[in-house]
Amino acid sequence: MKVTAERIDNHKTMLNLEIPQTEVAKALEKAYRKLANQVNIPGFRKGKAPRKVVEARIGKETLLDEAFEILAPEAFAKALKEQNIDPVGRPEIEVVTLAEDQPLVFKATVVKMPEVTLGQYKELAIEKTIAEITDAEVDSELEKNRNRNAKMVVVEDAELKQGDLAIIDFKGFVDGVAFEGGEGKSYPLEIGSGSFIPGFEDQLIGAKSGEEKEVTVSFPAEYFVAELAGKAAIFNVKINDVKRKEIPDLDDDFAKETSEFDTLAELKTDIKNKLEQAASAKAEHDFRTAAIKAAVDNAQVDVPDVMIENQIDNMIQDFDINLQQRGMKLDKYLEYTKMDMAALRTNYRNSAEYNVKTDLVLETIVKAEEFTATPEEMQQEIETMAANYQTTAEEIAKVIRETNRFQALQESVLRKKAVEFIIDNVAKK
Repeated sequence: MKVTAERIDNHKTMLNLEIPQTEVAKALEKAYRKLANQVNIPGFRKGKAPRKVVEARIGKETLLDEAFEILAPEAFAKALKEQNIDPVGRPEIEVVTLAEDQPLVFKATVVKMPEVTLGQYKELAIEKTIAEITDAEVDSELEKNRNRNAKMVVVEDAELKQGDLAIIDFKGFVDGVAFEGGEGKSYPLEIGSGSFIPGFEDQLIGAKSGEEKEVTVSFPAEYFVAELAGKAAIFNVKINDVKRKEIPDLDDDFAKETSEFDTLAELKTDIKNKLEQAASAKAEHDFRTAAIKAAVDNAQVDVPDVMIENQIDNMIQDFDINLQQRGMKLDKYLEYTKMDMAALRTNYRNSAEYNVKTDLVLETIVKAEEFTATPEEMQQEIETMAANYQTTAEEIAKVIRETNRFQALQESVLRKKAVEFIIDNVAKK
């Protein structure tokens, strides 16, 4: 077999392959025997019809195509090894000559895995924030707690104001005709929440329980119901009740009612401890993120566009699955957000490029440091996955075997080792 390589650009290489006619003849014989067992030809048992009869039945082109499928994959793999090319994705194949009496000639255009030039990834100067919680932050959390435990009580003869809860009956009309979805009974509307059409809640301010009001508003021009978009509407509204927050006092009784503690002082201590733990976890996360980003930013790599596009595909697929788990489909999401697929892909592009670069840098560190994945580390990764998916390690191991994901599992373990290596080797101060 003859192989020549032609560089097209920084990423693409065209391999020109020529396979001798003798190999083509052998492949055609294999193709004939395979296809003869798949076709029914009157007067012959399967696999027993002469080659010319089979050719006449299925066509010469079909036989040649099958021979190509027999020869090309192995020839392509040998060519990659000979030219020391690690490809990204599937090749673009162009058949130049495919005939019984000639050598097989075809071209395979491949995108090469990019070279990564590592920069500094050891002794990085990364600061970790020291988590300090002030009394003001504790008080702020306590105030949130008070509001969460506030009770909405009916206030007699009170005028509606911002933050109040209006219990209303309403019915809407456009051009004098009631429209679908425009009616409600005993609906709890928080004044100032912005949950109704702009201007609706403002016109209820000052109203009292038992009053009836006519509210005039216009639907937004981009309202999700096309028939109502931009239309003027009139709502007949009756205020049944006015409810207002009754916020509890901050004392020992509050602590007893809202927590397992007997005193307000104990509750404050617990809140401070939890805030410190959360701040410490965030500081650790930010520290790790900054260290990895520094190592990635210090490296040089020209990421092929096909790798970025593949990563965008994966990210959109994950997003689609997440939407489905919440009861929504991707096409509906795009419709609601006034976005098309091209815009969504553009939104993901920078993150996708950074994610690909990060993986390439980590994989290069793995090679540079000669990391290996031990059986114990592989098992630990399986157990971690099982915990995340709320299943058993045995079930995860079975899926990995059945889907041939062992290499992907190993790569995940090695990338994590590279991450921990970067973190462990941050410059000590």
